[in-house]
Amino acid sequence: MVKTEKTMNLGGLKEANKTYNCENLGLSEIPGTLPNSTECLDFSFNVLPTIQNTTFSRLINLTFLDLTRCQIYWIHEDTFQSQHRLDTLVLTANPLIFMAETALSGPKALKHLFFIQTGISSIDFIPMHNQKTLESLYLGSNHISTIKLPKDFQTEKLKVLDFQNNAIHYLSKEDISSLKKATNLSLNLNGNNITGIEAGAFQSTVFQSLNFGGTQSLLVIFKGLKNSTIQSLWLGTFEDIDDEDISSSMFEGLCEMSVESINLQKHYFFNISSNTFHCFSGLQELDLTATHLRELPSGIVGLSKLKKLVLSANKFENLCQISASNFPSLTHLYIKGNMKRLELGTGCLENLENLRELDLSHDDIEASDCCKLQLRNLSHLQSLNLSYNEPMGLKTEAFKECPQLELLDLAFTRLQVKDAQSPFQSLHLLKVLNLSHCLLDISNQHLLDGLPALQHLNLQGNHFPNGNIQKTNPLQTLGSLEILILSFCDLSSIDQRAFTSLKIMNHVDLSHNRLTSSSIEALSHLKGIYLNLASNHISIIPPSLLPILSQQRTINLRQNPLDCTCSNIYFLEWYKENLQKLEDTEDTLCANPPLLRGVRLSDVMLSCSMAAVGIFFLIVFLLVSAVLMIFAVKYFLRWKYQHI
Repeated sequence: MVKTEKTMNLGGLKEANKTYNCENLGLSEIPGTLPNSTECLDFSFNVLPTIQNTTFSRLINLTFLDLTRCQIYWIHEDTFQSQHRLDTLVLTANPLIFMAETALSGPKALKHLFFIQTGISSIDFIPMHNQKTLESLYLGSNHISTIKLPKDFQTEKLKVLDFQNNAIHYLSKEDISSLKKATNLSLNLNGNNITGIEAGAFQSTVFQSLNFGGTQSLLVIFKGLKNSTIQSLWLGTFEDIDDEDISSSMFEGLCEMSVESINLQKHYFFNISSNTFHCFSGLQELDLTATHLRELPSGIVGLSKLKKLVLSANKFENLCQISASNFPSLTHLYIKGNMKRLELGTGCLENLENLRELDLSHDDIEASDCCKLQLRNLSHLQSLNLSYNEPMGLKTEAFKECPQLELLDLAFTRLQVKDAQSPFQSLHLLKVLNLSHCLLDISNQHLLDGLPALQHLNLQGNHFPNGNIQKTNPLQTLGSLEILILSFCDLSSIDQRAFTSLKIMNHVDLSHNRLTSSSIEALSHLKGIYLNLASNHISIIPPSLLPILSQQRTINLRQNPLDCTCSNIYFLEWYKENLQKLEDTEDTLCANPPLLRGVRLSDVMLSCSMAAVGIFFLIVFLLVSAVLMIFAVKYFLRWKYQHI
């Protein structure tokens, strides 16, 4: 007999630690099944045209409330009077017409307010007179034309003020003065196209960040920001905006302000000279992503203190064209997604002896012998990303010039290891190595030698000989390994002693292979690990392997052809008893018998007519019966012959 159990999701609610999700359930009121103890509620994409003081009155413990796209028009008096602990209120994309003066009088610790895309044209629409604890206010995609805050708006704790995509084109002294009590404020005016700033408006002001993205005239911005102090200044533009070419004269205003980080992405730099950046002398970070650069001149003045430089999505043909000697203090360099095939050259970065992080991914780099000459003198480099490039040849100690490397990413770059010795053996401090989809020859037993500190290894998409990990394999030298990813490796079997030297692993991903349950035995020495066996060929898991699964922290068995017959009864019983250990149970389904195909394992109840113990006693009974029958026949025949 076969039975299935169905679990009922009450009212569509999903609970997790007093958090409930009622998103897009077509509700027009708060469900009566929602507990009074609810703290976080996502009620977005429902219908609540009017909310008043009775709508949420019993949910007095609310700290987070999301009412996105609930078609709210009216918010009446004292709507949130019972929600004293409310921390975050999201009213995004509601066509608000009216909001009462006392609508927000209840919450005593409101920190985050979202009025994005609500159709408001003035901040005065929001009753802010009682909000002393507000830290962030999001007002994007509305019709607001001034950033001037109401006089009763208390900004002492305000950290984020977001006006992006409004109708703000001019900033006056009075506008900026209304923000003076806020310290380390991040002001977002992205997408407003500021055309004018009153002289002296930003005099002696201090901002954590200013975002003027999409403004067509940078000259207006730099003139208007004179005598200000800004941690981060975002001046990037967008592809659909026809702004003016960048010239040296535009940056003159920078000489009279203090900025640590500037983003100028997608502007068009015209005729860069060595003097273009002379006002950038105090700059720590500069982002020139997609600025149509083909080369940078040598002898650039003003960038000697630069710590971080982003030159991604440009048109360099050779790494030496960035003139690295201009940036002697650089610690982070990113040149990813170059628009042309990038040649690494020889020693192009040797003047960057302080470099800690280098990203050269997605650059179509091809090198027959990498990377000793190309990375010369980068002895302090800790992170190197060469992923998504063309084929690279690696010889012994290919990264000898970078002995301090802790992270090396070579994913989706075909690697041709030309020597029997490991190309990584000089990297004694390496902790993370990503070799996914590198088409490596895993038969080389010394491939991973010399990595005593390696903790995270990703070999996804590489194939082992004959689809088998044997007892002797390149992984055996990695005694410090904690995370091993072997998904999509076309594995069909793993020797039970293949991982014996890997004693401290806590995460093993063997998903998307052709493994059967017999390979689980290779993990018998490991305890408390995350084990991903999804999308393999596991059907029956015998009782002898269940103790190995029981000692693990989390197990994923989804998309395996699992057998849901009495042949697998011990595993099925174990599965239901250990649901807390199992991941993706919604997609862990029966494949056999046909009657149960597609049914969740957690819903299956088998009533096997005869258990294993019963079978044992039946066999014993049949044997005894057979013996007695034999003796009876012999006795009968003997008696018959005696009476002939």
